[in-house]
Formats: sequence, C-alpha cells, structure tokens
Amino acid sequence: MFRTKRSRIRALTLAGGLVAALGTVGAVTFDASAAENTAASGNLRPLTPAVSAVPEAIRPPDGSRPIGAYLVATGTQTYTCVVPAGAASGAFTGGSVPEAQLVGTGGWIHHFAGPSWQSERDGSLVTATKEKELKRDGTIAELLLKVNSHSGTGILSKADYINRLYTSGGVAPAGSCTAGQTASVAYKAVYVFWDAPAA
Repeated sequence: MFRTKRSRIRALTLAGGLVAALGTVGAVTFDASAAENTAASGNLRPLTPAVSAVPEAIRPPDGSRPIGAYLVATGTQTYTCVVPAGAASGAFTGGSVPEAQLVGTGGWIHHFAGPSWQSERDGSLVTATKEKELKRDGTIAELLLKVNSHSGTGILSKADYINRLYTSGGVAPAGSCTAGQTASVAYKAVYVFWDAPAA
C-alpha cells in the first residue's frame, strides 16, 4: 500500500492528473500532506472536478458540489461463481464485491462490501446504490451511485452522490468455474463524492 510520503505524493499526483482531465476547480495540489491539510480544513476544491466535466449519462444533479476526489491506490473486484441448477460448472456472472484503498483530497478511504466507503481519518461512512452506469469496453462500468446511509460526522457526512470514473480492469474472468469459487480482479478508478442541493 502507498503509505510512505513519496508513494502518497506519487498517488496524489496521479489522482490530480486524472481529475485535471475531468476539469478542475482551482489549482491541483500534488503534495500529499498539503492536500490532506486542505481537506481537513474543509477547502476541498483543489483536487475536485466540475459537474459539467462528468459524462452526462452519469452526472449528479445540477448544482451538486464536489467534496472530494480519490484514486484507487490498491483495489480488487471479487466475483463468485454462479452454477446453474443441474450444471457441472458455471461462470463468474454474479455481482462483484469491492475491496480497495482510496487516496485523495481527504486522506485515505476504505471501500468495501455494501458498497461502503469509510474515511480512515475520521470514521465517517456512507453506503450507496447504483443509480446509473456508463458501460466501457474491456473494463468495469463508470457509475453514478446515490448515497442511502450515513454514519458519523466528517469528510463523508455531506456526500449525497458518488461517481466512479476513469475505470480500468476489474472485469469478471472468462471461462468456467466451480460452485463457491471466487476470483479477485485488480482495478483502478477515480471516485468523486458530491453534495447535492436540497430537493
């Protein structure tokens, strides 16, 4: 995992570059500790994109404000083999379970089953459900997820929507498998958390 200062800076530099491709609000900050201090103070704009830069098919509601952008430092999508009744073998067609460490404007976030995201800095936690997707060839889809539960106060407490963008990898393996078999596939992505205007 990217826990040294140099590797954190490298990961944040990559995150900043990817977010810059989306269209940033303000200057991109590449120093890990500076980015984390900025996030702690509540000024999260240096590494976050504008809503208009997100593909229209998976865009959060108009007026949504970015509250953080995070790069998958290490991550997998784990699939379970589904075997049809009476068949000898099956395929990895079931839903995937994420397990990832994200790094970005607010430090580290653990992404896990639920799907759930929890700040390692302040313990704030959200779960979400898929609202829209944008399929991409050779990789898992880009997503818009709607937050359906919050726990704690902190970085994620105001998140209403989450985008999964710039995906690579994470696709279920091809070929046959046996009942109960699992396969974990590495993936990369950028997650952007949004505070949506009140309805």
